[in-house]
Amino acid sequence: MRTDNLVPYTLTRLGVIMTPEEGNPLEAEGVLNPATGHTPDGTLYLLPRLVATGNVSRVGLAKVVLDGGVPVGVEREGVVLAPDAGWERGTGSAGTEDPRITYIEALGLHVMSYVAYGPLGPRPALAVSEDLREWRRLGPLHFVYQPELDLDLNLFPNKDVVFFPEPVPGPDGVLSFAMLHRPMWDLGWVRDGEGVHLPAGVTDERPGIWISYVPVTDVLADIANLVNQHTSTLVAMPEFPFEELKVGPGPAPIRVPEGWLLIHHGVRGMLVKGVDQQAGVNYAAGAMILDANDPSKVVARTSEPILAPETADETSGIVPNVVFPTAIEEIDGVRYVFYGMADSKIGVARLDRVA
Repeated sequence: MRTDNLVPYTLTRLGVIMTPEEGNPLEAEGVLNPATGHTPDGTLYLLPRLVATGNVSRVGLAKVVLDGGVPVGVEREGVVLAPDAGWERGTGSAGTEDPRITYIEALGLHVMSYVAYGPLGPRPALAVSEDLREWRRLGPLHFVYQPELDLDLNLFPNKDVVFFPEPVPGPDGVLSFAMLHRPMWDLGWVRDGEGVHLPAGVTDERPGIWISYVPVTDVLADIANLVNQHTSTLVAMPEFPFEELKVGPGPAPIRVPEGWLLIHHGVRGMLVKGVDQQAGVNYAAGAMILDANDPSKVVARTSEPILAPETADETSGIVPNVVFPTAIEEIDGVRYVFYGMADSKIGVARLDRVA
């Protein structure tokens, strides 16, 4: 595995494109971590996480306003997914959080992964849409038990699920739809005092990036099978100082000459006991190149962030010192990355390939 010089991509921040709307109770605690997609007429939309009082999250819909082809703002069009299902609501929590959307051409559908914050804590779930407005829930993800690892990922909270835009070979060579995700081994999320439970062969309790697969034939037979994930494999763990606490997937990987480009988040710092679990940490963006034919393998990654919290909008907010990339879109041949800023606002940066 090699670093930096073989990940020839940079991010240049362009500014804030969405802030909480004054007087809107659905946005009282921030707008952040958006998904994106194009409607059938080609219009680009953000699907941001909207956080209401009490930390209840919904997924909104907002048309992206362009100036000379550059995203500069949004026009709101309402809410498209709210915590209406029982498994998305707990006694003291509720939310449809942090959507990621991948348009999978082989299915003719936008696939949204999101975190359902229900009775068992943060659980990943899927929904699909043809137009970004009407979403059909497929339900929570289900992982096949892997006895060789004593691994039942259904036990564990999980976040940052995102699909590849096209089928890839699975570990058995079967053409599959693949997704990246970030399981968390601390079952204290679900049951007080339960603590960390590491699967066989896992020796580092820090959250890392995993990949899971479902055969294309299964999904083409019934789209509901997209939630039934088969073999799961570790892709990457924290390696560098800016990601010492954990790493997680960001936007859907994109095909580049080097393989698959994955922009990820890395977290460093120290959790402050007795305070919000995110206090005292710093979220920055790095990049990896995954092997074109076997995306479970990292062939290169950055040893330093390509975007780190620097501006006032990134260093001050609901959770200070956070840049959290969640979507990539191409406009007139230029790629743009949309990201959460301090869990409060949404920014955009230009993604460039350097010689």
